[in-house]
Amino acid sequence: MAGNSDPLTPRAKIAVTAGKAVAAASRAAGRGSGSVIGGRVALKLDPDLLHRLAGHLDVTLVSATNGKTTTTRLIAEALKAAGPVVSNALGANMPAGITSALAGGADARYGVIEVDEKYLVGVAQATEPKCIALLNLSRDQLDRAAETRMLAENWREGLAGSKAVVVANADDPLVVWAASSSPNVIWVAAGQMWKDDAWSCPSCGGVMQRPGDDWFCGECGFRRPTPSWALSGDHVLDPHGSAWPIHLQLPGRANKANAASSAAVAAVFGVPPQVALERMYQVQAVAGRYDVVQFQGRDLRLLLAKNPAGWLETFSLIDPPPAPVILSVNARGADGTDTSWLWDVDYTRLSGHPICVVGDRKLDLAVRLEVANQQFQVCEDLDQAVQLCPPGRIEVIANYTAFQDLRRRVGN
Repeated sequence: MAGNSDPLTPRAKIAVTAGKAVAAASRAAGRGSGSVIGGRVALKLDPDLLHRLAGHLDVTLVSATNGKTTTTRLIAEALKAAGPVVSNALGANMPAGITSALAGGADARYGVIEVDEKYLVGVAQATEPKCIALLNLSRDQLDRAAETRMLAENWREGLAGSKAVVVANADDPLVVWAASSSPNVIWVAAGQMWKDDAWSCPSCGGVMQRPGDDWFCGECGFRRPTPSWALSGDHVLDPHGSAWPIHLQLPGRANKANAASSAAVAAVFGVPPQVALERMYQVQAVAGRYDVVQFQGRDLRLLLAKNPAGWLETFSLIDPPPAPVILSVNARGADGTDTSWLWDVDYTRLSGHPICVVGDRKLDLAVRLEVANQQFQVCEDLDQAVQLCPPGRIEVIANYTAFQDLRRRVGN
């Protein structure tokens, strides 16, 4: 908590120095940013280091299945209006990566931290956040992530009685149930396009009723809370009913929703909506997401989609047919090795688009597209796919490690 920091102990200083040295060696060896291995080494040397590093910061934690990296970036930009910010902007969102990020924030006032859903409670206990933003929960990495109801229960139990202000999406029943154990919740009507993980009541197991944008359980009475902030078209409505225009360089309804939640978080720290939203316009891309790059004389827009809810949102923002689309799916450790989630994605939304398929699991994806009656070509790699695409900007949609592979190939 800001203002209550103790100077780092000698042990903590050694841990920070060792972690930075290991991270630098990892980068020099071409093994990535080194933030994760550096953080692991630092935490080995001082298991309480995360708590010590957060001691002087007003911390915001951001957790969700989708949108947490972008929302973290938007909040960080908004809070820069009030003072220096340290953030894990590249998305290393487990304790080791978070520790590495905070190790560089000695002069910061605010910490804006993206946290993997499974680690939220532990990181909250270590960092004593002033604010926690909860955006959504949906199925993801089925072979290693907990079922969504179990994650929501973990959040609910871990955040019960928390001193943090919780900014939560009123349109996601799982998030509402998880956040309702907290004494201080600000509800945001941010919307929920993907509803397939929220048809049963998280409180009693009954069937949810979902008339229009509302939702409620007819059996136990659990229902959508009244939001004080809301996304309304291209505006954010604040608790006073004032409408503030959203001007983003990031595309899509989902990013407007992220901006609405970010504005609500910024207000907790005294940053007015107009100032917060103006600063968010500075964000052009987030860790490569939404970047338009030149490759083989063509424009490629890079889009990340890791799970069914993410693919659904991504389909809503791509250029209309006949814009060519390249799809790439891997199933490595960071992706989850189970590709059964492909069958939860509605690929008929790509009808009319010329489609090329690449990636480690291109044949799994090809079978899914065949069943969805889509026309596609299976390609050896990105180079071949680009050559086969008809004219026009190419929309490239990939899951996590496939996205990183593509970024390296195009030099992004």
